[in-house]
Amino acid sequence: MEKINKKICVITGGSSGIGLATAFRMGRKGYTLVLAARTPAKMEKAIARLKEEQLEVTACRCDISDWESVQKMAAYAQSLGEVSIVLHIAGMSPHMGNAEAIMRGNALGTVHIHDAFYPILARGGCLVDTSSMSAYLTPEFIMPKKAFPLASTDRDAFLRKMVARVNLLPPKSRAGAAYAISKYFVIQYAKKEAARFGKRGVRVLSITPGNFDTPMGELEKEEAANYLRYNAIQRLGRPDEIAALFAAVSDPEMGYLTGCDILCDGGCIAGGAKALGG
Repeated sequence: MEKINKKICVITGGSSGIGLATAFRMGRKGYTLVLAARTPAKMEKAIARLKEEQLEVTACRCDISDWESVQKMAAYAQSLGEVSIVLHIAGMSPHMGNAEAIMRGNALGTVHIHDAFYPILARGGCLVDTSSMSAYLTPEFIMPKKAFPLASTDRDAFLRKMVARVNLLPPKSRAGAAYAISKYFVIQYAKKEAARFGKRGVRVLSITPGNFDTPMGELEKEEAANYLRYNAIQRLGRPDEIAALFAAVSDPEMGYLTGCDILCDGGCIAGGAKALGG
């Protein structure tokens, strides 16, 4: 792609579900899209669908749990134009790996995204992280908050302490706990990072989805059905509904919105939802 005043929007997890729906939204707003995902076959299908609408899009294979991989992805995005927006939507559910893999992908991966894009995001830009409703459902007392500051100073020690907390729990609970703890961390980290990025004129915030009709949501459909009774809106969310939120909060016109989390869950938490079995 020729680099002529292009405004780049990077979307991790952009090959399906919420990420792909958001890619359509951002592409229609005139951004050149860089989709980052682990699975080439899924990316190829996503790219083909986006190009059917004449949207400008390219793909970059990236494992967000690997620092070198994320650095290469950031450098590639920068080579195409001005990196204006990073929408970090990729993540691992409890059904997609063991506790350590989930912690590496969701918690450490978010740190990697922040550190790689901090030097290159354009003034007036925005970085949006993605959490999960489980961060609100899980009791705070299990959260290893003292480990969180290590994310900014010693990533290896950060990961060790996060995994150590999970390993205190029964084996069958560890994947779910790793997911909840990692997603709670994402919210707190985005809030903390708002000040650092703010010095460069960049906004940082997080969005927390509830239960949505996506491929990842399909893996958790039985659990999601149990939570629907708490919803004010008695159905699963549609990907395009939360894609509209990602597009809205990242718009430069929302220039005073930073350092916060936005819960988009159909009213489930407000309806009194608690962790299953809690």
